[in-house]
Amino acid sequence: MLVKDIMVTRVITVSPFAKVREALSLMKRHKVKCLVVDKANEHDAYGLITYSTIIKTIVAESGDIDLINVYDVCAKPAIAVGQDLAIKHVARLMTSYGFNRILVLDNNNLVGLITITDIIDTILDMVE
Repeated sequence: MLVKDIMVTRVITVSPFAKVREALSLMKRHKVKCLVVDKANEHDAYGLITYSTIIKTIVAESGDIDLINVYDVCAKPAIAVGQDLAIKHVARLMTSYGFNRILVLDNNNLVGLITITDIIDTILDMVE
């Protein structure tokens, strides 16, 4: 089984120049736990911002999330794999390094996202 077989293709993105409050609002509206941070230019990398990142930012900045850009707190560059990679390699990467989410790129363009939950759900479906 390949990454493209189970990846999520509906990925919500946010501008790197958006404020953290805007990112949190997008997460709430789309009911997602993370957002992909767009490239600032064609030579830039994608980033990733999660609920955990936002919580850490709120604690560190005493709740003032209206002054901080997403770019300043996101994980960048985000770890990415190709869509034709075998799931077993992605699972090994995630478990070895503690990643819960990995971007899926094709020719350096975002095509999806794969999470540890996606992999577990696939395994559970095989068991049943």
